[in-house]
Amino acid sequence: MATPLNTTLNTSSDKTRAGIQSVEVGFTLLDKLALAHGPLMLRDLAAAAGMSAAKAHRYLVSFQRLGLVVQDAGNTRYDLGPAALKLGLASLERLDAVRLARERVPTLLDQVGHHTLALAVWGNHGPTIVHWEESQLAITVNLRLGDVMPLLSSATGRCFAAYALPEAIAKMLQTELTQAQKAHRSDLPQTLAQVQTVLADVRQRGLARVVDTLLPGIVGFCAPVFDADHHIALGMIVLGSAATLDTAWDGSVATALQSAALQLSSDLGYRPERS
Repeated sequence: MATPLNTTLNTSSDKTRAGIQSVEVGFTLLDKLALAHGPLMLRDLAAAAGMSAAKAHRYLVSFQRLGLVVQDAGNTRYDLGPAALKLGLASLERLDAVRLARERVPTLLDQVGHHTLALAVWGNHGPTIVHWEESQLAITVNLRLGDVMPLLSSATGRCFAAYALPEAIAKMLQTELTQAQKAHRSDLPQTLAQVQTVLADVRQRGLARVVDTLLPGIVGFCAPVFDADHHIALGMIVLGSAATLDTAWDGSVATALQSAALQLSSDLGYRPERS
């Protein structure tokens, strides 16, 4: 009897989804090497990948032949090889941080609730909004694409200022500081020392926040996204009403935003430096 067409299609689809398990198992070794801070002994690499040393060795022999892994003849430690570097560099050249971030905005918007999400990059005149989305119930925020955010009164500005080269922001920072002094803005830093304290806090928390400083009744969070060279690639922003948005540093909004930014940084090749 002939096999029904739908059965054939389902079987083919199942095989496609199943993939090749041995490839997936072997990739665990490469993944652990990528996450390590240096070459690993066979026993340590095998343990990290959750497999026996004998099993790991068989995979590593094949990976060596492909140039994905190299072994130091002196200390017998394994590390990523030239083929892995070639693949990694090719992938980095094709990465588009803003595109990857935009793809994640809808999911993040579901997590943070009825608020506005935006993305910013460093432009010719400072932190610039390049994308934003809002839920149907979000409070209207008077921002437009292309708007340049101030360094002192916005979470976006503080986030970029915390990780920018001092010379890149010096003129803009001094201008805003003078304006804040003239306006007697008690909610903003009044001296360079106070500015440095604010920016140090951003770096310590890995997150910037302003409440009722840029726009009346509005809370803003901004989390930095870093690239493989440890440069800030963009900022992920959440804006919302002070009456409804969770303003806590460890609250649901801040936690979801920071988690998304950290994951995107990892996907862009960023690896935190060991302290």
